[in-house]
Amino acid sequence: GLDRLDRERLGDFVRESFHQELPTGEADLRRLLQNMNLATDAGALNLAGVLLFARQPEWIKPSFIVKAVAFPGTTVADSVYDDSEDFSGSLPVLFREAMAFIKRNLRKIQAGRSVNAPGKPEIPLPVFEELLVNALVHRDYLIEAPIRLFIFRDRIEIISPGHLPNNLTVE
Repeated sequence: GLDRLDRERLGDFVRESFHQELPTGEADLRRLLQNMNLATDAGALNLAGVLLFARQPEWIKPSFIVKAVAFPGTTVADSVYDDSEDFSGSLPVLFREAMAFIKRNLRKIQAGRSVNAPGKPEIPLPVFEELLVNALVHRDYLIEAPIRLFIFRDRIEIISPGHLPNNLTVE
């Protein structure tokens, strides 16, 4: 229901996108959410409404989190890790925090720069932005499992719950 709505975040979005203030009346607010396809006819937030504008969406959809681990080796069976964190919140928060985790654990290379210059990521960050957006947006929300982000010495794995649609195969 509207009691779980983060009105401040929604108000910021409405101001930035439509140059208007958020309606103060419950009926007008419900109509706005319905017109934006963020609420049902009964006025309850739908999945998009929850993921974008609910306070603590993980309370409503517990699997809506990202679990991230950075391993020193090349296998998940390692008994130690370098860094680990669970992220929760709205879609933008999950994206921002998971990207920060990737940035701080991604190997950096000198790339012909001086010793005092900051290293450049071994793989360009837009690659991970695209992968992370795809994992967050295209996951199967009917499967009760978190998105997993594993950083190994030789690769990064992003595991998004779901399967390929229709009769598609990896091949």
